Amino acid sequence: MASSSVAKKSLAKHYPAAANNIHYAHCDVASEPDVKNLVDFAVSKFGNLDIMYNNAGIIGDHERLPAQDSSTKDFRRIMDVNVLGAFLGAKHAARVMVPAKRGGVVLFTTSMATVVGGLAKPAYSASKHAVVGIMRELCMELGEHGIRVNCIAPGAIATPMSTEPVKIDREVLEEIIKSKAVLKDTVVKEEDIAEAAVYLSSDEGKVLSGVNLVIDGGFSSTNTTFAKL
Repeated sequence: MASSSVAKKSLAKHYPAAANNIHYAHCDVASEPDVKNLVDFAVSKFGNLDIMYNNAGIIGDHERLPAQDSSTKDFRRIMDVNVLGAFLGAKHAARVMVPAKRGGVVLFTTSMATVVGGLAKPAYSASKHAVVGIMRELCMELGEHGIRVNCIAPGAIATPMSTEPVKIDREVLEEIIKSKAVLKDTVVKEEDIAEAAVYLSSDEGKVLSGVNLVIDGGFSSTNTTFAKL
């Protein structure tokens, strides 16, 4: 996940004026009133909504248990945040973007777990596959109004979401990731995801819609099973 500080640095690089005009509002993405209020807050501050990035997500219980031992409560919470939250963000973005007739961009964060198995527990993987499904349907529906809809699928990033469950330092996890890289010495950083979001939201990405853009240095394109024999 790209943190707010990283996103601000990326904004400062590409759009210096925007970096000094950031506002925050509390929002539980699984609560429709909260999401509605967030979108209305943005419109009240800036006059319109051109980009909606649905980036919030959780992995649920840190322990990766076998499916037979996992809890229904954990599964439902992951779906509420990752899937319902993503849908509500897109729904309320469309609510203001479509009537405005300005076009716009709706982005979602997915995961490289949407293109390769064995990297996450079933609930998390299922939630991110569902978001890709939402994106593809909205690509058609909102495309009629000039609104582009895309996903960004990050590879492994040593954020607290990744380091806390395994209780290791960021630097250690990055070395492990680097050792498994397909593209030599590649480590995906939060900045890489922020840059991808800026690109997909900009005029440079004006013909891209319906894309699940994988940012992982080619890791998910290769099956290393036979190399281990």
